[in-house]
Amino acid sequence: MALWIWALILVIIGQRLVELVIAKNNEKWMKARGGIEAGAEHYKWFIYLHTLFFLSVIVEMLMKVNNQEVVFNYVYFVVFIAAQLARFWCIYSLGRFWNTKIIVLPRVALIKKGPYKYVKHPNYIIVAVELFIIPMLLGAYFSAVIFPILHIILLRIRIPAEEKALASIPKL
Repeated sequence: MALWIWALILVIIGQRLVELVIAKNNEKWMKARGGIEAGAEHYKWFIYLHTLFFLSVIVEMLMKVNNQEVVFNYVYFVVFIAAQLARFWCIYSLGRFWNTKIIVLPRVALIKKGPYKYVKHPNYIIVAVELFIIPMLLGAYFSAVIFPILHIILLRIRIPAEEKALASIPKL
């Protein structure tokens, strides 16, 4: 298997681990200021989904028939890079309020800058794109189909929980 594939997987996993550290720091910061967590009961399913995603992609790549080599696809790679830039834009736009959990801070206005000025939940769209494009880039076609579907199923729980939490913030 090509070295670029393993390098890309390690970079993406490393990026996600750094994001979890950022989210944990932001969680501590928000909770120290009265932040309230919502939707904790379903959060573990997102952790399972993303962990299984990487395992599935790796197993699927290792099971390639006759060690088929994955051909680097520039279109998929450009979409992947665009998704990463959009992901960074979301994190930057929310700053200390960005998190992988649903945490609201009373008496703080909803942030409507960056991509949040145009779309209500841009990060969820980006993750859906990533869950499709990363496996496509790596030749893991089963994962490219199943994980975006699982993500959408979880979002049917997550988005209403987030909307309810955001609606509960006292207005300024």
